[in-house]
Amino acid sequence: MLETIALIIVINVAYMTMTTLRLILVIKGYPRAASLLSMFEVFIYLIGLTMVLDDLSNPWNMAAYCLGWGLGVFIGSLIEGKLALGYVLFEIIINLEDADIVNELRSKGYGVTSWLADGKDGKKICMRVIAKRKNEKKLRKTVLEMWPKAFIISYEPSKLDGGFLVKQMKAARK
Repeated sequence: MLETIALIIVINVAYMTMTTLRLILVIKGYPRAASLLSMFEVFIYLIGLTMVLDDLSNPWNMAAYCLGWGLGVFIGSLIEGKLALGYVLFEIIINLEDADIVNELRSKGYGVTSWLADGKDGKKICMRVIAKRKNEKKLRKTVLEMWPKAFIISYEPSKLDGGFLVKQMKAARK
């Protein structure tokens, strides 16, 4: 009985981890990888579900199924965080006198678009910087170490066309 419960948990952890990753792959624009993963996902799902449905009188099997489900979502989310697929767009606002950040970020390999803006307390420099999502913490740390008062917003763009980063990506594929 304990072996069955443990197996149901392991199967559902694997299933839900794959489900979480598949959904992320679809959202991030990797349909082929998502399709391939889904074949294994449904196979594992059917095995686990069959084990539970074969003995509906056993509440431990159902509890194991639920536990595996929750753990699988959690583990899938952790894996996605490590994979960090996609890109992040930073909008950074600094005081005009700190405008040297633009060239410093460019010298570190980031594509930076900047423009002059009017803020409540005077002239500002606004910047858009795009980076791979796996470099998000590094970029944020770099900006805040050099300009602790920088105002930063980051979010994930859904589509990229043209620009510095797209040129780099195309060159890397050749």
